[in-house]
Amino acid sequence: MPDQSIAFVAADTAEARSAHQRLTHRYGIVDPEKASVVVALGGDGFMLETLHRYLGRSVPIYGMNCGTIGFLMNQYQEDGLPERVARSQAVTLRPLQMKARSRDGKVVEAIAINEVSLLRETRQTAKIAILVDGKVRLRELICDGILLSTPAGSTAYNLSAHGPILPLGSNLLALTPISAFRPRRWRGALLPETSETVFEIREPEKRPVSAVADSTEVRDIVEVSVRVHPEHQLTLLFDPEHNLEERILSEQFVP
Repeated sequence: MPDQSIAFVAADTAEARSAHQRLTHRYGIVDPEKASVVVALGGDGFMLETLHRYLGRSVPIYGMNCGTIGFLMNQYQEDGLPERVARSQAVTLRPLQMKARSRDGKVVEAIAINEVSLLRETRQTAKIAILVDGKVRLRELICDGILLSTPAGSTAYNLSAHGPILPLGSNLLALTPISAFRPRRWRGALLPETSETVFEIREPEKRPVSAVADSTEVRDIVEVSVRVHPEHQLTLLFDPEHNLEERILSEQFVP
């Protein structure tokens, strides 16, 4: 990655702000809107924010962990940063596009890098019908919720809901129920990333449901459609020894 210009952005934490100050003093200040690479300082949540913020630019993002888990981040190290960025490996992610329609007729579109999740809003379980490419696959799922995850997001909420981990490049999406009551034995499905999934809410007045695409929430929905975004692609940069594909594979062998 020759002639790179590096911009630094930081989460609103003391650790990240301090790192930002040291790095800009050492490597200079570049406008993120003009940089060839953006270095995100924070945790996984801030990485998702940064990816959303620069979605339209298609600029590569190199994360350095100033948070907790840092699954999407590289190890924080100040020395030789331009060289690390230059030899980093690029991973291309394809986000999801959500279109949610609420009971008042409002339609909201949002992009999800990790997953789109549907969650019950009250003490009563949700009742959700699932259609894939226009065909009803499950007439009624009684549950706390359901989510559709990308491979990059499969180690996040999806894994906590006992969904499968998807390798990068698998061209699959994970459809995972959250605390399913009926049908009891249904554990979800793997869908081709070319598919479009529609969720129809049964009894939406009595059993209200919200839809969440990363940080965008739409309440009191009646229908949600989800597909891989036909245009947007995201590029993350990882140190060769800590690439995302290896991390996702390793997660499947954690005792």
